[in-house]
Amino acid sequence: MSTSFDIRQAAVIGAGTMGRGIVVSLASAGVPVLWLESNTSTLEAGLSMIEQTWLQQAGKQRISQAEAEANRLRVQPVQSYVALADVDLVIEAVYESIELKQEIFRTLDRHLKPQAILASNTSALDIDAIATVTARPQQVLGLHFFSPAHIMKLLEIIRGAYTDSAVLDAARKLGERIGKVVVVAGNCPGFIGNRMLASYVAEARKLLLEGALPHQVDTALQQFGFAMGPFRMYDVVGIDLEWRARELAGQSMEAPLVQVDNALCNLGRFGQKSGHGYYSYAAGSRHAVHDPQVDALVLEISNGLGYRRRPITAQEILERCLLALVNEGAKVLEEGIAVNSHDIDQVWLNGYGFPSEIGGPMCWADGQGLTLIAARLEHFQGLYGEHWRPAGLISKLIAARKRFCNVQEGQV
Repeated sequence: MSTSFDIRQAAVIGAGTMGRGIVVSLASAGVPVLWLESNTSTLEAGLSMIEQTWLQQAGKQRISQAEAEANRLRVQPVQSYVALADVDLVIEAVYESIELKQEIFRTLDRHLKPQAILASNTSALDIDAIATVTARPQQVLGLHFFSPAHIMKLLEIIRGAYTDSAVLDAARKLGERIGKVVVVAGNCPGFIGNRMLASYVAEARKLLLEGALPHQVDTALQQFGFAMGPFRMYDVVGIDLEWRARELAGQSMEAPLVQVDNALCNLGRFGQKSGHGYYSYAAGSRHAVHDPQVDALVLEISNGLGYRRRPITAQEILERCLLALVNEGAKVLEEGIAVNSHDIDQVWLNGYGFPSEIGGPMCWADGQGLTLIAARLEHFQGLYGEHWRPAGLISKLIAARKRFCNVQEGQV
């Protein structure tokens, strides 16, 4: 296909947190947006939020009053899919249910013009499973914005098995037009960022069960330079998001690693928004306060699961979390999910608060030397099992006397 896709008019489906941020991003860059949301009160709250956002920006003299008004006029709420017939791009931003997304994409496919691009703002779901319910899988892709979407710089564009290169080009141009750092990722659970995050967070959760406490893990990673540690991050994002997603997906709630999260959610401790999570927060404050009740809960759960707790050093916390991150990154690179290590680093610098002066996890690993990285991974493999086995790419690079930065599209 040699069609070029010019995105002049967009639509967003969903007026939750993500939908609101995406609408602000598009309209602020001059893109007219049709906004479809079936829940009237959610839509009204969304319209109020975007108006307030632009008023605040005008108040801080980041934009003029005229620009604020022009942005607001670019956003038009609509009542039905029929109203979207002529848009060039639609971005679906509803909650993470594959069945719901497939139903929306079937409906979009029936109502939108043949050359329209259909995008999902999923953070982890299978883009191909969404694309194949349409008659235009070549025009389906993921546009994974990070929350809040109008502030976070990263945009992961997810390339499905069928996605046409001209569609990818149009999405990349749009991403750059709205001021994002754009990285193209292949289709796998979690793509680049959230796939690597899962390995990193799993290690942090294991450390809690083995003897560390949430504030110790966060402090070690924040002293390394992360904007925030994993448990502070969960408080900001909302601990209940993954908890509800596990329930929706029918996943086991019994896995040891999620028991602390489950217990916090069962107590209504959803994070910063509820005033309590891994930390406590004064009313209206974002300042995280160490909470001994959470420490007691961690001890109770890890002892109940049969762990014999031991002292864990900041060095061990740092090494295990970073090496888990790098080893998963090596697999992402080896599989061609990321075309190069620079893209992985861009994802972690712009989406997850990795310290910018270090340059990203793969850059950090190159600086350490892959021989040392492999030796430490093998050390942990001996202690903790097969999931620590070094990615095959690491030994290939050592043999070739190369580094992660020398890999292009999975090839050494």
